Amino acid sequence: MSHSAVSQYDSLDPSPLLAHATDEVVTHSYLRHVPMPHTRGTMALITLDNGKDHTRPNTLGPQGLVELRDTLLTVQAQAAAGEIQAAAITGNPFILAAGADLSKVGDIPDKATGVVMVKLGHQTLGLLGELGVPSFCFINGLALGGGLEIALNSDYRTVSSSAAALALPEVFLGLIPGWGGAWLLPNLIGVRNALTVMIENPLKTNRTLSPAQALELGIADAMFPPARFLEESLRFADEVVAGTRKVKRPHAPSALERATVWPIAINAARKALREKIGPVALSPYAALDLMAAAKSSTKAQGFAAEDKVLAELISGDQFRASVYAFMLVQKRQKNTPGAPDKKLAQPVTKAGVVGGGLMARQFALQLLRRLEVPLVISDVSQERVDDATSWIKAELQTLHTKGRLHSDALNKLSALVHGTTDMADFAQCDLVIEAVFEELEIKRSVFSELEQHVSPEAILASNTSSLAIGDIASVLKHPQRMVGIHFFNPVAVMPLVEVVKAHTTSDVALATAVSVVNKLRKTAIVTADTTGFVVNRLLAKLLGEAMHAVEMGTPYDVVDESVQPLGLPMGPFELLELVGLQVGAHVLATHHKAFPDRFFDSEALVTLVGLGKIYDRDSQKKIKGVSPSAQALVGSGKGYSAQELRNRVHEGLADEVWRMLEEGVVESPEDIDVAMILGAGWPFLMGGLTPYLDRVGASESARGKTLHTPPIRGVS
Repeated sequence: MSHSAVSQYDSLDPSPLLAHATDEVVTHSYLRHVPMPHTRGTMALITLDNGKDHTRPNTLGPQGLVELRDTLLTVQAQAAAGEIQAAAITGNPFILAAGADLSKVGDIPDKATGVVMVKLGHQTLGLLGELGVPSFCFINGLALGGGLEIALNSDYRTVSSSAAALALPEVFLGLIPGWGGAWLLPNLIGVRNALTVMIENPLKTNRTLSPAQALELGIADAMFPPARFLEESLRFADEVVAGTRKVKRPHAPSALERATVWPIAINAARKALREKIGPVALSPYAALDLMAAAKSSTKAQGFAAEDKVLAELISGDQFRASVYAFMLVQKRQKNTPGAPDKKLAQPVTKAGVVGGGLMARQFALQLLRRLEVPLVISDVSQERVDDATSWIKAELQTLHTKGRLHSDALNKLSALVHGTTDMADFAQCDLVIEAVFEELEIKRSVFSELEQHVSPEAILASNTSSLAIGDIASVLKHPQRMVGIHFFNPVAVMPLVEVVKAHTTSDVALATAVSVVNKLRKTAIVTADTTGFVVNRLLAKLLGEAMHAVEMGTPYDVVDESVQPLGLPMGPFELLELVGLQVGAHVLATHHKAFPDRFFDSEALVTLVGLGKIYDRDSQKKIKGVSPSAQALVGSGKGYSAQELRNRVHEGLADEVWRMLEEGVVESPEDIDVAMILGAGWPFLMGGLTPYLDRVGASESARGKTLHTPPIRGVS
């Protein structure tokens, strides 16, 4: 075994790593021996089990890895002695493993300890391919990251048809599949399929594979129903060992694929990444490099390359920031800081939406699907009402066609929708949300009329993005019932909702709003009633600086270059086109009016509204360049260099964050990060906004201290 992939770790000492894992929830490796009737042999069957239920899935921490390693060495010795003819590994009910224990990986104190963690994973999981007998992984449930790499390191794999998800999500968290996955997967299913699993899916909001998809790709060799999964998997293994069942791997790369398809696919993926996410994220490109090398490297070389790359990433800023952001978002889905006691929330047995525009239709559909209560939607004309109700029913039909809504639910929900032009039809509603034109007097008029028809206890909400909730509520007899519920577009996709508390808003109204948002399966953030709330206020700062720079003579491409290190999914001008130039101009004007000393208005943006675009695009909607008419708006002055503008943006954002905290707009920097991650697409790899501002020194420049103590950054 001197030339094996695992033998290079023979001198590994895990004790420095174990010293930091004393409070680990250990996933134990339980070994038993199972008779194989067909071959009349014996299988060593390892079951991973942390003693918890599905709410705390198996994870692979240092202690668990050492125990699994030692168990596999025992199995290896039994194989050498002829005591067993096969080995298999599976998990406790519904779970194989959810990968590495991120809480432990994120606590690694230095790069040297990180190297030990990476090598220990390779040493342990790599043994599955070097036991001396055929090895099998019975994927009985969730298999993510290192959990799926357990399967990949095994010789054969079965999967339960009820397994929740299979995926390699590492690049989403600033890592790479570093326990064999980057080498094993492309060599198992071909480079193009591997690119989908390792890079495309994680970057598409962590898309996962179904068991059927895993089978089709060749990650799994067989799929069995859950009721008899273990029995059928044991039978499969028995037949493979006996030679009566042949496993075919149609997607395994041929010599031709390695010579021609492989480099072409890697280069195309690299180009696509640069167009989609830019050059800031390290992990996707690192994964590409490893996959490129996997074309011709040995397994041992692949493991060694993963060791080097993963150790660098684990100790770096982007991983630490990603773990912070991931844990933060997960926690906020369960708890909303600043929200009153959940028990104060009123039940919603009937809901209403005033306004039939696209935004209103979108959240009306969400209310209908998640609350499953009668829904009234209104507009100024019967024609607009009919358009809105028809759109909602058509969307329900589309969900049914896609298999996401069964027939009974389709019929039930369709029957619950009622369109009207008469405010009296809102009389029985417990909650009514307004989404009419962003004009104060229009909204006041709507609520003034609405209050005449609803009960004194009904909660009234506005979807305003810029107007003060208190100003709107000032016309109400019961202003305490008024709350802001600000959705982001597109509603079905964007997970954040800003719940706005005016100084008159009651705890009952606030609790009800937060409860409804949670039932919509979205994340609520409670914010004070101030211009722009959180997301629009900070985006207005960024976009205002961008447009001001153009007016001062800074070329569009220099502006884009200046903000590139922020890692945003798109530049400021592309974002303006996405949200709508008119909307952008309104947001800038609103913030300039509220904070004239800190926020720029933009005459150039007003001009762009009339022109209708900033970029020229091809037939596929890809940007070809800045349109001549937009180019003509660049000022005649010297403008800023990319670094000068970057400094302005950093300092401006940091100052605004500190002001928001000092004003009590939100309770903590974490609130701001949740808002910007889920509402503005701020990257996980930056940790959101505030850890980034700490790392670049902007927080200290603005107030002489960091927003987080200690700052969220990598280790050396």
